[in-house]
This record gives sequence, C-alpha cells and structure tokens, in this order.
Amino acid sequence: MLLTDYFRSDRDLTWDYAKQCGVNHGVIRLPETDDFNITDKSHWDTVYKNFTDFGVKPLIIEPMPNALHDHIKAGDEMRDECIEKVIKMFPIMEALGIESICFNFMAHIGWLRTGNEFKERGGALVTEFDLNDFKPTGQKISEKELWDNYEYFIKAVIPYAEKHGVKLALHPDDPPLPKLGDVSRIMINYENIKKAIYGIVESDNLGVTMCQATYLMMGEDLYKVIPELAKKIFFVHFRNATGNKLKFHETFHDNGEIDMADILKLYKKCGVDVPIRVDHVPQMAGENLGGGMAGYTAVGRLYAIGYLKGLIEAIEKE
Repeated sequence: MLLTDYFRSDRDLTWDYAKQCGVNHGVIRLPETDDFNITDKSHWDTVYKNFTDFGVKPLIIEPMPNALHDHIKAGDEMRDECIEKVIKMFPIMEALGIESICFNFMAHIGWLRTGNEFKERGGALVTEFDLNDFKPTGQKISEKELWDNYEYFIKAVIPYAEKHGVKLALHPDDPPLPKLGDVSRIMINYENIKKAIYGIVESDNLGVTMCQATYLMMGEDLYKVIPELAKKIFFVHFRNATGNKLKFHETFHDNGEIDMADILKLYKKCGVDVPIRVDHVPQMAGENLGGGMAGYTAVGRLYAIGYLKGLIEAIEKE
C-alpha cells in the first residue's frame, strides 16, 4: 500500500505533520475560490508546484470539485456545463500524473454527522451520527432521479477517463441510509455499488474508494467485499467506527470494530496495492476545532498516520 495523506489546497499544520511522518504522496483538494479555473492547466500547474516544492507528489483529487459535482448529482440545468468541465480536467490530470478522482453520488447532503463531541478514549472528541437527531433539510430527490443522474454522468465521462488514463473511485454514501428526510441515497450497500461499477458501464477506469468503516456501517462483511472488489479498489480510506447505520460514532483507528492490522493483511492477500490515507480522526486534548472540519484536526491525524505507517511496515516485513 502507498501511504498518502489528505492535503487541503492551502498549506496548514497538517501538511507539516504529514511530511514529518514520511508522507511523500498526496490526496489533494483543489482550490474552491473564484480565481481558480478548473479548466486552465496553468492554474493547476501552480497548485501542483506548491505540493511538489513541498516534497509531496499529488496522486488523487478528492473530492471532485463540489461546484461542478453538486449540479451533476442533482441533475439540474447546469449539469451538462459541469460535465464538460469535468471532462476537461482529465487531460490536465494525465499531463501531471494525477491518476484518480475520488467521487461520491450523495446529492444535496454529503457525508453527514449529527454531532462532533462524542467522547472517545481519554475524552478525545469524535463525530457521531444518530438518525433520531437528524433534521430534514427540505430538499428532495428520488432514488430513480439519482440513478438516472448517475447513469447520465458516468456514460458521459468514462470514454474520456479511459482516453486519458484517469480512474474514477466511487465513495459510498455516508451514512449509508436509503433516505435522509426526502433526500434519497443510492450508494448504500454492496449490491448497489456493484450495479454502479458493473451494471451501467463496464470499464477498467471505474472502481471504488474502499471506505472500510462505511461498508461496515452498511452491515457488509469486509472479508467478503474486499476480496470480491479487489481489482476495483483504486483507493482506501483507512477509518474505524462502532455502531450501525442508524447510530454510530467514529473511533481512534485502533479502537473500533475493525481489526485494522488484520484488514491490512487482507488487502495484501488480495493484491490490493493502492494509495491509502487515514480518515476522520479524533480531536485531541488541547485542540480547538475553530472553523475547521470535525474529523480533520491535526494532532489526531498525526497519531493515525503513525499508526497506519507502523502497521504497513510491519505487514510488509512479515
């Protein structure tokens, strides 16, 4: 497995911690400002150089830029314009050697938690989801609309992804529930994921992001799903949790329901040798969330990267 980390477009403390931990490859978030033109290679060149000058080689874009993807998932009047811009990303990615995009198909509501102050080990704060605490947004989309929008998108972009050697890695819905209020969700179980990557377009460039804790919350057996999806796993989100799809919370990576060392051995046994990054970390003592995103604070990430790196090295030397 290739150790990576998640890098926001603007340098922050997590950049330094990742580099100090020995991370040399990046999963990068593109700028989301009005002055960044997603179709202009010179704008990408500037972003790319910021990373490579820092000693990090970008490999994966995550997420697919929301300013485009939100319209695509909703299937609104801007969909075609946004799909054209996504297609124009591919030759730029090819030229820069950025091999994959991690994308999802959660319309209107992305990955969702109802709280971010659940007390985990030692009082560290983690995110949680409880369906009883969810408040509907008033937005609506049906299961059929989502499948139609997904089919429209994937049929439009896959020929160009194949042409330029770009892999699309589908992330499951988090939480994996069929509905949040009147907002339907479709990437909520293994059967639907198989339909999405096999049943509409058959392509070597269409696969999955194995967000292992989300599959666990689906109620799926990782020891069945990972071997069956092995050739389609393009990227791994290394995350742990406990509970079920209706009510769960994140954990320290070594303190949830997944045996993380054993699951890494399973990836190796199945020939899954792809970029991997830690995901959703605790907020540690002395840290303030401030305006940041829960699950992406710096010190918990430092702990998680060290834990993952140690497991990878130990397993590789067995």
